Amino acid sequence: MLQLHLCAKRAPCLRATVGLTKSRSQIALSSVLKAAAFTTASADQASERNGPQDSLRRSYLYVPASSGRMLEKSLSTPSDVIIYDLEDSVPPSPEHKNNARNRLTDFLLSKSTSELPEARRVAVRLNSIHTPFFQEDIIAALRLPIITTFVLPKIHSPQDLHYVSRKIYEHRQFTTSQSVTNAPIRFVASIESARSLFNIGAIAGWQSEHGPLLGGRLSALLFAAEDYCADTSIIRTPSRRELLYTRSQVSVTARAFGLEAIDMVCINYRDPAYLKEECQDGRELGYTGKQAIHPAQVDVIQSTFVPTAKEILRAARIVHHMNHAHANEKGAIGLPLEGGGEEMIDAPMIKQAENTIRAAKAAGLHIPEIIQ
Repeated sequence: MLQLHLCAKRAPCLRATVGLTKSRSQIALSSVLKAAAFTTASADQASERNGPQDSLRRSYLYVPASSGRMLEKSLSTPSDVIIYDLEDSVPPSPEHKNNARNRLTDFLLSKSTSELPEARRVAVRLNSIHTPFFQEDIIAALRLPIITTFVLPKIHSPQDLHYVSRKIYEHRQFTTSQSVTNAPIRFVASIESARSLFNIGAIAGWQSEHGPLLGGRLSALLFAAEDYCADTSIIRTPSRRELLYTRSQVSVTARAFGLEAIDMVCINYRDPAYLKEECQDGRELGYTGKQAIHPAQVDVIQSTFVPTAKEILRAARIVHHMNHAHANEKGAIGLPLEGGGEEMIDAPMIKQAENTIRAAKAAGLHIPEIIQ
């Protein structure tokens, strides 16, 4: 089963001779895995991409791989996701990049399973495919089973995702059955340029030509505000008004394709009130989580990206009263408001309420029992 693919721009082609040297056992393994990947793709996408997840991913904390001290501290962070960073937090020289990559590898391999976070919480931000560091980054990451998510910076088009996917596929052609993971690598595509935003629908709709198991699966869109402003010459202000359109576009597109939406970094990390405000409007725009650049930001992010007690109570009342209405063959009801008056409740409001209850359960929050 030799397959040849068109080269992505700036990316070397896989050579046909690679396939010709594979043993029959490798070809057989590849065939079985690829068939399984495509067979289960629809079920995987349904479970991964429909509605709020049982496993909360509210906070995404960057940890510089260049710092041994910060790597050690990452073992005690409560952040839902830990992003070990090989990109922006590491100086751009080849020496620094190589040192950071090696330091991260040694750190993760030196720890026991009980010392490390659960694999679902571990991600790595690779250097962009447009840099000379990407090739070694992805090879190192694929050799570490604990890493289940790749944060991919500077994704400008679906062709960029295809290039990453092909590298994973190429690696897995030479992987024994014992070391092949049963779960796809999750991709988080970083939207950080005018071109990214222009192509955002095509990026969000991307699927690997090799199937998710062998080529990875897109799970989230991430908005990188500072890079985006640098590319577009947008002037950043404390009001964030200048980013409203872009933030909305990223969030809505993510929802349209069943992906998570990860909001921008709050660079004012020493002002918890400002962070809280930024988290609130991110949640109001439909984001499911937010990036963090300092451990002190994690608690504020995680406590904001969950339903409030008032929202949970309202959702519980809606579900209770609509169940009663349906039992009496009614499709809509009037729900009394606290300050007087009533709001009309029908099918779309039930869906919102059910989403709120689901998110509250995932966060372990109390859901009141409604009697009347």
